[in-house]
Amino acid sequence: MYEIIFLPFLVSFIIVTAATPLFLIFIKKLGIIDDPKKHKHPAILHKKPVPRGGGIPLFIGVVIAGAIFLWPPNEITIAVFFAGFIALVVGLLDDKFDISPYIRFATNILSALIVVSAGITVSFITNPFGGILFLNQIEFLPQLISIVWIVWVMNMLNWSKGVDGQMPGIVAISAIVIGMLSLRFPIIDEPSLISAKLSFMIAGASLGFLIFNFYPAKIFPGYSSTAIYLLLATVSILSSAKLATAILVMGVPMMDGIFTVARRLLTGRSIFWHDKKHLHHLLLSLGFSQRAIALFYWLFSAILGSLALVLTSKGKLFAIIMLIIIVGGGIMFLHFLTRKNETSI
Repeated sequence: MYEIIFLPFLVSFIIVTAATPLFLIFIKKLGIIDDPKKHKHPAILHKKPVPRGGGIPLFIGVVIAGAIFLWPPNEITIAVFFAGFIALVVGLLDDKFDISPYIRFATNILSALIVVSAGITVSFITNPFGGILFLNQIEFLPQLISIVWIVWVMNMLNWSKGVDGQMPGIVAISAIVIGMLSLRFPIIDEPSLISAKLSFMIAGASLGFLIFNFYPAKIFPGYSSTAIYLLLATVSILSSAKLATAILVMGVPMMDGIFTVARRLLTGRSIFWHDKKHLHHLLLSLGFSQRAIALFYWLFSAILGSLALVLTSKGKLFAIIMLIIIVGGGIMFLHFLTRKNETSI
């Protein structure tokens, strides 16, 4: 367990902590800067230019740790890191040039296809009322569900980096939970072993990056960080931890993402249309600080992740239902409250 949990976590943490200041120099020279005077985005909160491109040290930290603890490479690791590299490159182009969101989305699908082509799919789900539902009995269904899941996680977590420190904490907690669940059986197969090591690498890298991203941020994750989201989505499939577990631990950003898509579709706007109505924006409008909002997201992720570790499949189902009711209802109430405050001004 020392070589599965502690060392992968520690190595990736040290690499990212040491590499981020160096990459900051490189990023600044390349001009990958989020300047609020030039970058016209309705959700911008910072007042001064801040470097983007945080996906570089995040991904590099995991890759170097992977070269140490996941050697020799196999079909799974090659596909995962190659897909992550593609997501990183296109993400960096967006960090620099703000490319079309449709190009970014197409890249997400391509990256997911590469992962799925290596056989990383959701082949079954546990029936909360007993038994197992084998998805591979329907042709291409596991592949389709896996692609949708990976692309969804990449976009949903990208929406969850609106305040400083918010995203790295969510990713770290989610990765730790998934890594622990990967080790829940006495006999660990190769995919679960890869998932466990990679999960703790992701957690270590994310916490290393958090040092520089917590308010006031010295560097932003940028769209290049979708590379790390892809890795997280992949380990949630590899671990056989079931989608219910991943849905729970990422429950708050998951619900915010669902409401974001629904809101934009109902108002006739593209789902890629930027706005300032995510949950963290609503909390900001009520007077919460960026640090408080980040801590709020971390706390909920930790609570839901802890529940995911101990609940049965049926318990997870009821927890997800309660999550929808409580968090979904809370988001709707905050939308109503902020709209009422806007009309009264």
